[in-house]
Amino acid sequence: MSGRPAPAIVILGNGSLATARRIQQRYPDALIYGLAGRVDGADRSYQEFGATLRELYQQDTPIIALCAAGIVIRTLAPLLLEKGAEPPVLAVAEDGSAVVPLLGGLGGVNRLAREIAAALEVSPAITTSGELRFGTCLLNPPSGYALGDLELGKRFVSDLLSGETVRVEGAAPWLADAQLPQDLQARLAIHVGHAARQADANELLIYPRNVLVALTAGSAQAIRAALHEANIAVQSLACLLADESDMANPTLREAALELDVPLRFNPRSGSVLELGRSAVSAPLSEIAVNDSLAIVVAAEPLDPLLIGRPRGRLAVIGLGPGAAELMVPAVKAELARANDVLGYETYVRMAGPFRADQVLHCTDNREEMQRARHAFELAAQGRSVVVVSSGDPGVFAMAAAVLEALHESSDTHWHNVELEMLPGVSASLATAAQAGAPLGHDFCVMSLSDNLKPWSIIEKRLDLAAQADLALAFYNPISRSRPWQLGRALEIVAQHRTAETPVVLGRDIGRPGQTLRVTTLGQLTPDQVDMRTMVLIGSSTTCVFPRAGGGEWVYTPRWYGDKPGS
Repeated sequence: MSGRPAPAIVILGNGSLATARRIQQRYPDALIYGLAGRVDGADRSYQEFGATLRELYQQDTPIIALCAAGIVIRTLAPLLLEKGAEPPVLAVAEDGSAVVPLLGGLGGVNRLAREIAAALEVSPAITTSGELRFGTCLLNPPSGYALGDLELGKRFVSDLLSGETVRVEGAAPWLADAQLPQDLQARLAIHVGHAARQADANELLIYPRNVLVALTAGSAQAIRAALHEANIAVQSLACLLADESDMANPTLREAALELDVPLRFNPRSGSVLELGRSAVSAPLSEIAVNDSLAIVVAAEPLDPLLIGRPRGRLAVIGLGPGAAELMVPAVKAELARANDVLGYETYVRMAGPFRADQVLHCTDNREEMQRARHAFELAAQGRSVVVVSSGDPGVFAMAAAVLEALHESSDTHWHNVELEMLPGVSASLATAAQAGAPLGHDFCVMSLSDNLKPWSIIEKRLDLAAQADLALAFYNPISRSRPWQLGRALEIVAQHRTAETPVVLGRDIGRPGQTLRVTTLGQLTPDQVDMRTMVLIGSSTTCVFPRAGGGEWVYTPRWYGDKPGS
C-alpha cells in the first residue's frame, strides 16, 4: 500500500464495531466509517453506503468493508474499468470469521488479507492461483521494484502455473523464500535489473528503482532521452532531484508528474553531478552526466523519502458548514495527507479525527495573521500543512489572511511553497439551501463585524446594497461587544424594503442542533439572532410558500420585475 492512504474500515451496524476495532489495532491510522443513525462510536459517520464506498475507491483508499462480499461487488461494479489501477478492497464478516480479498491483486490486497486474518486469528480466503502456488505475487513486486509489462507478466505466470520451470537473473531478495520451480536451464527467466531490455514473452522483467536524476532543467522527454542514451529503463527511475531554488519551477513539476516519480530538493553547492552524488548514501555503481542533468545509479533501490526533501505544501481548506457529507472530497483528501493542521480550535476539532502522527496547532480565532505565518514556516520546512476554515476559506476566512502574509513576506522559502485554496460550502449557501433558494438572484454577502473595517463603511455598503435591491446575507451579525449594530443595520435595510420582506435565520446549519426559521423584516428583532446565526434578507421579488411537510420554502426567482408572460 505504499503511497496510499490508510485503510477505511466501513461498517453498517453496531454489531460490526468490535471487529472493526480489532482491525484498527493492526492499522492505527485507519478510520472506522459508521452508518449514521445505526452506528455509535465510529470515527466518521456517513449517510449512504454506496456513495461512500465509491468515493473512497476513487480516492485510491484501501477499503475493508464489514459486510457481505456481494454488496461490495455490486456497489463498486460501475467503477471496475482497469485492472491494475485499483486499491485493495476486502470484505470481512461482521464477527471476523472470514476475510475475503475482492479487488487490488496488484495493489497488495492478499498481503492485507493475511495481516487482517492474523489479527482476527482466522485464515484468509485467498484464491489467487499464483500466490497460492508460489507464496508470492510475481506481478506485484515489493516496494522499491517495478514490473516491466503486466500483460506479458500474466502470460508468464500462466506458463509457470502450467508446469514450466524458471531461473532468476539478478538480485531479487524477496524471491528467496518463494516456492518457485527453479532450474538454471529453464526457458523462462525472471530478470531483475535497471538496464533497458526489449520485452520478451519468456522473461518477466522487474526493475529496481535505483536510479536518481539530478537536474537544473529539463522536460520529461529530455529525461527519457537521457535515460535511453545511458541504456537505463525509465521504470528504474526512483525520483528527480533539483536545487532548492527551483522548487517553484513548473517544468520540473510537470516532468515529475508525467514520469510519476517524486520530485525532491537539496541545496546545490557545486555541479549537478555533485548535487546527485550528495543525495545518495548508498554505493554508486554508475554515473552518466551532462551540463544540466546527472544520472546516478545506486547498487540498491532508493527510498525517495530519504533523499533531500519535498516541496512544502500549504492548503487552505473550507470544511463547509460542519456536516461531514457537505465536505468536498478534495478537502477530505488534503486532510488525510497533512502533516500539520492549523486553525481555530473549534474548526480543527470539526475536521478530525486525526492520525497519531498528525500535529495539531490550535489557536484563538483572533490570531489569523500569526496562524498564517506559522503555516508558512512549517510548509517551508517541506511539510504538508493545512489551514482550516469553516465554510469557504475565501469568505471572511483564512484564505485572505494567508495571501496577505505571503504578500508581506520577502522570504523566498515562503514563496516557493506550493499554495492552494480548496473551497467549501459557505454558511450563506448552506443556509440558503435549507430554506430553498433565497439567494437565487443577485445577492450581496456582508460581515457586520467592524473589527477590521470602520462601521461607517459597513453602513454605506448596507445602504447601497439595500438600495440596489440585492438579497443580503449577513455574517457575524451580532456579538456581546456589538449588541447594537444589527439593529442599526436593519433600520438601514428597512429604508429600502417593505416590512413583509422574507428573512431566513439559520443557526448552526450543518451541525447538531441546527435550526431554521423564516420570518419577515418587520418581525425581526436583534434578540432573535446570535453570532452563530446566518441572516438572509430577501429582495423585493423574494417569495415564500408552504412546504407539504410543514414549514415554508423561500426563493428569489431569476426573473426581475413582472414575471415573464404575466
